[in-house]
Amino acid sequence: IFVGAVVNGLVNISISTIEKRYELNSSLTGLISASYDISFCMLSLFVSFFGERGHKPRWLAFSAFMIGLGSLIFCLPHFGSGKYQYGDKLEDTCQISETTSTNVTCNANTKSSEQNYLYVFMLGQLLLGVGGTPLFTLGTAFIDDSVPKHKSSVYIGIGYAMSLLGPAIGYVVGGQLLNVYIDIHIPERQDTTYMKVDHDDPRWLGAWWIGFLACFFSIWLLIIPFSMFPKHLPGTAKVQAEKVSETHDDGSEALVQTKNIGKSFKDFPVALLILLRNPVLMSLIIASSSEALVATGFATFLPKFIENQFGKTSSFSATLGGLVLVPAAAIGQVISGFLVSKYKMDLKSIIKFMISTCSVALLLNTVYLFVECTSEPFAGVSETYNGTGMLQNLTAPCNAKCGCLRSMYYPVCGRDGVQYFSPCFAGCTSYFLDNNQTKMYYNCSCVGKPKRESGSEDLLIDAIPGKCATQCKFLSFFLTTFFLAVVFTFMAVTPTTVAILRCVPDKQRSFALGVQLVFLRLLGTIPGPILFGVSIDNSCTLWDIDECETKGACWIYDNKRMAYLLLGMSAACKIITIIFVVLAVYFYKPPASNKALTQQDAEMVSAVN
Repeated sequence: IFVGAVVNGLVNISISTIEKRYELNSSLTGLISASYDISFCMLSLFVSFFGERGHKPRWLAFSAFMIGLGSLIFCLPHFGSGKYQYGDKLEDTCQISETTSTNVTCNANTKSSEQNYLYVFMLGQLLLGVGGTPLFTLGTAFIDDSVPKHKSSVYIGIGYAMSLLGPAIGYVVGGQLLNVYIDIHIPERQDTTYMKVDHDDPRWLGAWWIGFLACFFSIWLLIIPFSMFPKHLPGTAKVQAEKVSETHDDGSEALVQTKNIGKSFKDFPVALLILLRNPVLMSLIIASSSEALVATGFATFLPKFIENQFGKTSSFSATLGGLVLVPAAAIGQVISGFLVSKYKMDLKSIIKFMISTCSVALLLNTVYLFVECTSEPFAGVSETYNGTGMLQNLTAPCNAKCGCLRSMYYPVCGRDGVQYFSPCFAGCTSYFLDNNQTKMYYNCSCVGKPKRESGSEDLLIDAIPGKCATQCKFLSFFLTTFFLAVVFTFMAVTPTTVAILRCVPDKQRSFALGVQLVFLRLLGTIPGPILFGVSIDNSCTLWDIDECETKGACWIYDNKRMAYLLLGMSAACKIITIIFVVLAVYFYKPPASNKALTQQDAEMVSAVN
């Protein structure tokens, strides 16, 4: 729970605040996010290899120590960077002046010393990766060691479900902490040119660091109980004696026992080669990596899809995405673990069960064909300014003298039903505050006549904050179908882990999970957000371009193109998953009793040595 809360919850929700506070661009914060996976990949094989025969609970105590230390180091930049200075408030309305445009200059060569904290954040993530490695390799194997074979899927499913509950807690707690000012107390300024910041102010930064500090103290409390567990839980010997081997019959079981592989570092290449030559294991690993690619891609970009397709706010879209992904993933893993346990499935039955769940998930992913929505009219992108100006150009005669900044995206909806980049680009020179202290804009030179008659009280208002209401009504249908697709997708996760533990020799189970997690990251969780990000960027119709002509984030997307690209990506990955799960069934050979070590395997070990 704590690893999920820190790595996939608090870090993700704090990234945008860290970007603003320490003046980092998205590529650098992407490096921070990837540091966990980089560390995990580098250590996973070695930790799982050496920890297999070691004292697993003590390894888990070491894991708790490193996760706590990583959380502490990640929040240290807040205490070393001093108080946050939020500066002047930017004016969002049209300021007609001959000198307005000359006030903005390009400072591309200036680099803040705050950016040096990048390396502290990376160090924190690297240490979190060091701590996470024993937990997901040795911890899973320890659970499997300690319970009867037909019950291990339930325990592993519950464990994995808890690792998904963590991000949900991280998002909820982290989101609430971002409503607290970064330095707790908002400083009072004597200068009247400064306006006090509030939650809706773009200068507002939340207390991102509190969650990491709390997790540091909480996780270190787990070190003592972990250290007190014995090497094997009471009754483990009886459980192990009753287990029947289902190892893929390629001679590896006898090979490991005969050579006693795994006691020293010189056995590492042989042990790795035995696993890489296991076609059932490698098929399952590639299938799980393909699923991980889709899962991490959607976990990263589902809020953006909801925001753009259905016209919702960023915070509401993130909440909806979390409410769909986290419970559905947890339910899928627990249900599959229960079914595998209840029906006491053997290895071949488990793999066939995975084929059925992946096939249903593939069919449900076609929901993108039915929810693609046309983009709403946007001045300067898909619509001209009442017949003036040009497409793909936000500046038109009606706002040319306003000196508007493209780096300040604050959309408003005009009474003509057209969306504008900001009040400034809508040509609005005045505003008033309504009863809810929300700005209402008038005297907007770019906004046309209303498409339908309004009441007398609305005649003064030309534009209101936010995007125009979308005409797309498929949100409920999309969320329901996508929820089911996620359930069936994650119903394959626990069976995959159980199948991997069963298809390899007993003494290589932790090592097999280590190999799986390396491939899972190299082929799944690391490239997943990158490939999905590239696909979504291909549907962009308006980019943020600053005063230095540097391309930044995308403001507006082509909704139809985005839906088709995401469908193509997810369908391709699902098909790859199904193909390799089918191959795992095809390659699997049940073990023959007392099978002797083959000459071919003996020659292979001799050659590697």
